[in-house]
Amino acid sequence: MNKKNIYLIGLMGAGKTTIGRLLAKSLGLPFYDSDKAIEDITGVDIATIFEFEGEKGFRLRENKMIKELTELQDIVLATGGGVIINEENRDYLQENGFVVYLQCSVDRIVERTSRNSQRPLLNVDKPKDKIQGLLDEREELYLSTADFVIDSGQMQSKAAVKEILKEYAARNDL
Repeated sequence: MNKKNIYLIGLMGAGKTTIGRLLAKSLGLPFYDSDKAIEDITGVDIATIFEFEGEKGFRLRENKMIKELTELQDIVLATGGGVIINEENRDYLQENGFVVYLQCSVDRIVERTSRNSQRPLLNVDKPKDKIQGLLDEREELYLSTADFVIDSGQMQSKAAVKEILKEYAARNDL
């Protein structure tokens, strides 16, 4: 049986890390978070990278990390919310695994991210407007990159994991 990688995409606060950890545990696979991997390798948090290198510098680091992580076998990967902006990243994800888009409403994301100051893109006066703008920019890319779409804002994480595993098993003849 050949297990394929599972990659989670979606906006910040959609539940990629939470659902990713649960998926990895269910499948007995290692879990990776691309943002965490970047922090581990640089020794600083994402906010600091944005502060010193800007979004462009961060995206270059992210692209390198996605290339490395998608070369691994039998993993679950939670990606950063903007990973799909880069066409090369989209290709790496689609070519090397089962891509799940965790769709989530703007209001739910605002609720989930409001207590976290470590999100550089939300350090603005109107975070809801910023999230809506990001969704407007990225939704089409998320949808075109994904093999499977699930509403992670409407269901509990464990229920979402069950649905993802069902689809994953069906597509991989597990």
